[in-house]
Amino acid sequence: MSSFSPNSEPESSAPPRCPWLTIIGIGEDGRAGLSAAALTALDGAELVIGGARHLDLAAPLSARTLAWPSPFSDGYKMVLERRGQPTCVLATGDPFHYGIGAELARFIPAGEIISFPQPSAFSLAAARLGWSLPDCDCVSLHGRAIERIVSYLQPGARIIALSWDGSTPGRLAELLTARGLSASTITVLEAMGGSRERIRSKAAAEFDIAEIDPLNTVAIEVAAADDARMIPLAPGLPDTWFENDGQLTKAEIRALTLAVLAPRAGELLWDIGAGAGSVGIEWCLRHPRNRCIGIEEREDRADRARRNAAELGATALDIKLGCAPEALSGLPSPDAVFIGGGASEPGVFDTAWMALKPGGRLVVNAVTMETETLLGTLHARHGGLMRRLALSRLDRVGGMHGWRTAMPVTQWVVTKP
Repeated sequence: MSSFSPNSEPESSAPPRCPWLTIIGIGEDGRAGLSAAALTALDGAELVIGGARHLDLAAPLSARTLAWPSPFSDGYKMVLERRGQPTCVLATGDPFHYGIGAELARFIPAGEIISFPQPSAFSLAAARLGWSLPDCDCVSLHGRAIERIVSYLQPGARIIALSWDGSTPGRLAELLTARGLSASTITVLEAMGGSRERIRSKAAAEFDIAEIDPLNTVAIEVAAADDARMIPLAPGLPDTWFENDGQLTKAEIRALTLAVLAPRAGELLWDIGAGAGSVGIEWCLRHPRNRCIGIEEREDRADRARRNAAELGATALDIKLGCAPEALSGLPSPDAVFIGGGASEPGVFDTAWMALKPGGRLVVNAVTMETETLLGTLHARHGGLMRRLALSRLDRVGGMHGWRTAMPVTQWVVTKP
């Protein structure tokens, strides 16, 4: 069962077409909060599957019950094998808002599913606090890196986050304080909708809320000090924000590079020769669904890129240790490719070009004559845009100032037909 992939396409072979799977969102008030239709479906199921807490909340049940296995994904095949037989899956709140419903719908056609959602934790939290839900950022930290929240930390932002466990609120307080956001208000909402519900608030700098229920949601009102470190929405983050050994695409060149890579929501970038990871990080920061696979041959640089990604909240950057083109084998096809190092190595361009999706963008930055010569040949073969980027920065010269010129960068930009 563990080899089953929930990312497979929905089953399209043969009947049944009629709904056989019921997904019921259940709250802390248990059966009392379910609609008559949901109760009828629950009591009419032959098998009810859910977490131990869900099964307790839904009791008494006449049907056979089964707790989700570990690993969790093993349960997907178990559900699919019951195709056509009345089956009920229990979930928390809204099964299609960071819930099991969306996972099951990846491989079970929507026409075979009936869902009875309850208010999500986001809806409940917004209602308790009087917040407009469309004006809030809703984030899940359940099973995800806590740094995922960094890019949402904007002036005056209201964020509602699903916690991993009782330690999540305290960890968020530490993160906010370290980034100059210590005046932000953290509200912990525990076991909403049930008899154990509790709501407590504290400023991040003074956070001392203890004995937090593992089933909690965190609401944050961001208040920033003048020196707070928040991620701007435009590309070209300061070079000093990246730990590096000099292998770094400088801010001005990086901003121009991101502009021609032209990230769109949900796209995948290959960053070949990732170095400090700056281009891949900024690609991921352009949209929460963007992903990047960075290839770096040196272990120290790969580790450094991972640290930079965590610090800046680019948790969708996946650094692979290895040499291109061999390290590119078996990777998912990219929507865009950036080659910041190693373009002159045999097979690197050809492998990336073959893998690139039609309509995808490929950008190469070169600082050596050898790579520039190669780009001239590739430009003659494939067309595209070739330009040279020259940058000078004012610097101190003794007691005065003068322009210090960086090495020019030759940039080739091409779109695959």
